[in-house]
Amino acid sequence: MSGTLYGLGVGPGDPELITLKALRVLERAPVIAYPAPETGDSLARAIAAPHIPAGRDEIVIRTPMVPGRFPAHDVYDKYADEIAGHLAAGRDVAVLCEGDPFLYGSFMYLFARLSETHPATVVPGVSSLGACAAAAGVPLVSRNQILTVLPGPLPEDELAARIEASPAVAVMKVGRHLDKIRRVVDRLGLTSTAHYVEHATMDGQRVMPLAEVNGDGAPYFSMVLIRHAEGEAGS
Repeated sequence: MSGTLYGLGVGPGDPELITLKALRVLERAPVIAYPAPETGDSLARAIAAPHIPAGRDEIVIRTPMVPGRFPAHDVYDKYADEIAGHLAAGRDVAVLCEGDPFLYGSFMYLFARLSETHPATVVPGVSSLGACAAAAGVPLVSRNQILTVLPGPLPEDELAARIEASPAVAVMKVGRHLDKIRRVVDRLGLTSTAHYVEHATMDGQRVMPLAEVNGDGAPYFSMVLIRHAEGEAGS
């Protein structure tokens, strides 16, 4: 009998934000896997570390996290084969995912390769969207508003058009695109209602109005939340 592939959302950073369901899977899975940069430690594993039992087999999915090379299909092919070997031997494999597995999560590339031939279960996690809104003390949406989630690498004109058209916006993957995002928000006259959050729920969490952020770059794990005044979007 095949083992089961689990995609575990471990939350945005605070180890206490892992769900009870993910914790139960983590406690019993004999194999855990997690993404990591080509060099350095895995954030997903660091989040889950207090909950990982001793003696587990670990698969470190080292992947280039640079524009033009992600997703690295050959890398995911390689690790999917390694994970498939454990599944075929009847061992469950829990893949740790920052935030939620299906919200910009790299787990989707393993899921696509393995879910048709092996049982697969996705365990949702607390996403950075909820974590950043809570940290900033700013509701994402209210009543019948529409929330738009945008990746920071979008071209400037497209970013501006989509922010202008939506009453509530979360811009993720800010990183080196901070200056562009700040320029767009200022051009649209929304700086006074924009909030910046980096490393939400982690030790290095920072929260401030976007207008007070210095420098041209930001950590990859940062977000800008923007709310139009009631009735202004698209006007």
